[in-house]
Amino acid sequence: MIVKTFGSAIHGVNALTITIEVNVSTRGNKLFMVGLPDNAVKESERRIESAISYLGLRMPRTRTVVNMAPADIRKAGAAYDLPIAICILAAAGYIPHNELSSCLIMGELSLDGTVLPLKGVLSMTLQGVAEGFSAFILPLSNAPEASLVNQLPILGVQSLKEAIQHFQKTTRIQPYHSPSQFNSTSAIKEQLDFLDVKGQSATKRALEIAAAGGHNAILIGPPGAGKTMLARRLPTILPPLTLQETLETTKIHSVAGKLQSTSALISQRPFRSPHHSISDTALVGGGGIPQPGEISLAHNGVLFLDELPEFKRKALEVLRQPLEERRVTISRARMAIDFPASFMLLASMNPCPCGYFGHPVRSCTCPPGQVQKYINRISGPLLDRIDLHVEVTPVTFSELSSRQLSDSSEVIRKRVMAAREIQANRYSRYEGIYCNAQLPVQFLKEMNQFDAQCLSMLSKAMERLQLSARAYDRILKVSRTIADLEGNETVLASHMAEAIQYRSLDRDIWKR
Repeated sequence: MIVKTFGSAIHGVNALTITIEVNVSTRGNKLFMVGLPDNAVKESERRIESAISYLGLRMPRTRTVVNMAPADIRKAGAAYDLPIAICILAAAGYIPHNELSSCLIMGELSLDGTVLPLKGVLSMTLQGVAEGFSAFILPLSNAPEASLVNQLPILGVQSLKEAIQHFQKTTRIQPYHSPSQFNSTSAIKEQLDFLDVKGQSATKRALEIAAAGGHNAILIGPPGAGKTMLARRLPTILPPLTLQETLETTKIHSVAGKLQSTSALISQRPFRSPHHSISDTALVGGGGIPQPGEISLAHNGVLFLDELPEFKRKALEVLRQPLEERRVTISRARMAIDFPASFMLLASMNPCPCGYFGHPVRSCTCPPGQVQKYINRISGPLLDRIDLHVEVTPVTFSELSSRQLSDSSEVIRKRVMAAREIQANRYSRYEGIYCNAQLPVQFLKEMNQFDAQCLSMLSKAMERLQLSARAYDRILKVSRTIADLEGNETVLASHMAEAIQYRSLDRDIWKR
């Protein structure tokens, strides 16, 4: 007798439907598993046999063939235990099989039949909706995540016994309903706030511009100037995630197994801060079974690289393509997988090895040529892709002791959201463009208005600083964002001048 049901396989951050077929014949006494299973799938025979025996039932002792199609896609992991076990029991006559062909079933089994949680459930659910399945049977602990889709009945089970009773119709499982609803305007209590930052008005202004246009930025300053403190507050002024961004971000973290058990929905923009010893594979993604790296986990959020020159050069250089294309492609002999990587890069660094080059009080102790050598740890092509180079100066005693309050994160966020709304309206007819940083070069002059004095000023800056064509484009985008923050349709000379002064690492003062 042949019984069929369906499972799911993760391919990048998306899911593919897998057909699972079981044929129990009257001859032979061995179980065969075909369809390119890996070792974890092959070992499922022992887990399934133990779980079935624990319930007082018996595995078929005749020839049993388990086929997983399509056969050219490798099946990995233990999540196929539950659908295979259900199919075997149906083929053996323990449960009816009439409902199985319309269900999506996934779950790992322990030896006593307990169903263990999975990775990538949100992607599987979205694919299940697209395929038109009638229900998704999965571990109960994954039900809150799957229920975010709201278009597919989610049947959470804690054990193989519950799944059997559901199909036998002795105890039907009720669809899981999430108690929480997504609300993009819901207030989130921030633990960090720009209100706590004393002084640093110029740096806060630069970070506001970066947030308003989605620009990359690097903070350069001596130790203790507040670079890391300011960087960690950047997510508090970014616009809230939309529903689409929330689902995209949650899907990536689900595939990577990074979702918190207490919450199925990522409601705040990610802030990823990997250590400088990270490998290039961990940064961009990869592995035998490709997994998202830090740049994909920072999708729709911020990737913060503290002490940028201390990172391995090889790891930094792999950021070039994702910064331009906002995705990363992991190529293997059998497959090529795209992971989304639309993130804001925020970096920080000391100006020299001792950290005090350009300090208003302390003297730099680095020998001649050491400052330039230190800056050169970061390649020119990578620096070209960073829109704002911001010099962070130490805070004075009078600023630290001042009782004057600066703008809070909530106030700054309102200005950022107003600028983002202007950009969203401007680029509404272009798919995938929501802010100035995402605007392709070919649309840059078409979509923006610059007065005559702006281009003359930029021409002089290009000649004096010997800027590249990419830096030229970045300056135009930053000046457009500054104009949006002020509500101006036309980019003025003052906006252009401010954008040019954020190219500080291109100046001769660092060639020492």
